[in-house]
Amino acid sequence: MSAVTLLDDHGRLEAYEIGSFEPLPRPNGRLRSRIAFAAAHVVPPAWADNVPGAPAEIDWEATLGFRRHLWSWGLGVAEAMDTAQRNMGLDPAATRELIKRTTAEARTGSGFDDLGDAVVVGVNTDHIDEPVISFDQVVAGYLEQLHFAQQQGAGVVLMASRHLARAAHTADDYLKVYDRVLAEVDRPVILHWLGEAFDPQLAGYFGSADLGAASRTVLRIIGDHADRVRGIKMSLLDAAAEIALRAELPDGVRLFTGDDYNYSRLIEGDGRRHSDALLGAFAAVAPNASAAIQALDAGDHDRYHAILDPTEPLARQIFAAPTFYYKTGIAFLAWLNGHQPSPAMVGGLHSARSLPHLSEIVRLAAEARTLTDPESAVARWHGLLGLNGIEALS
Repeated sequence: MSAVTLLDDHGRLEAYEIGSFEPLPRPNGRLRSRIAFAAAHVVPPAWADNVPGAPAEIDWEATLGFRRHLWSWGLGVAEAMDTAQRNMGLDPAATRELIKRTTAEARTGSGFDDLGDAVVVGVNTDHIDEPVISFDQVVAGYLEQLHFAQQQGAGVVLMASRHLARAAHTADDYLKVYDRVLAEVDRPVILHWLGEAFDPQLAGYFGSADLGAASRTVLRIIGDHADRVRGIKMSLLDAAAEIALRAELPDGVRLFTGDDYNYSRLIEGDGRRHSDALLGAFAAVAPNASAAIQALDAGDHDRYHAILDPTEPLARQIFAAPTFYYKTGIAFLAWLNGHQPSPAMVGGLHSARSLPHLSEIVRLAAEARTLTDPESAVARWHGLLGLNGIEALS
């Protein structure tokens, strides 16, 4: 048993006992019943000038070490996604270097036979400084990043573009841009539907604020290019909308859930269809995610739920509004679990959540059994409290 001091919104302290538990089993081979990518974050040196607006400085060993951790649990890595702070601290030069280094590491260190299963990388238009550009420039921006990603041999996630969201007014605008970009892919890609909870600048993506109308546009894009689309990552935090779209997908096109609130039942499915996973939450709970899918591989749905369901309250806390600051909780948990030497983040984003918010993450992580070394995690947390003038309870 380990006793941890928790802190509420009024500064009151509480002692909480963390129970002991058995470590979860690593997979003996590939996970079989579901495809699962964990969207990984980046780690800076604590001493670096990673203030808001500064170019990102990356601790490459810690950053790549975290990816090796994910691969060791049989999860693929979704690289250079919003979890890695695209548009929130990770600049274009650092993004390219991250993609290059991770794909090189995956070739020898992932244990995957196919590089596209080991790592998929985000392709966007965010290297273009001008906030408003033409459709031709949007296409050119996508293609520049697409060709770079394909040269590295990685799979591709065609991310939602802020530039396209600003330029487009109708569904036809999206259809024309995606037609031109998908014509250039050299293997099937994953499309990306990121809701405004994650990025308010993407409101009304795919041409409508009405999810039904936007879904019809998505299905039109996929139907026109089914041989070039591996699947779609849907991050709307709306399980009903995901299930409805999933039911309409052509055979062979996968739904990769990005719903960090409801992933357990979406991944399990309804007996006919299920969602695969491309989740920032899985970076926080990788051992649990892996062990749960191993249980599905063995046909043990009760064990699946027993392992994965308790992680959802933790994920809901990490992804609480304002949701786009969830990266802070991902990095904080990685620090608690010893994957990085400090909780520092590029862009100074480690300051984006309060101590009471982080305290609740500690409690829920303990309840979900996601603290791999509770005594070490408690010591780190108490050190952070002490740094802020709060003495842990004895």
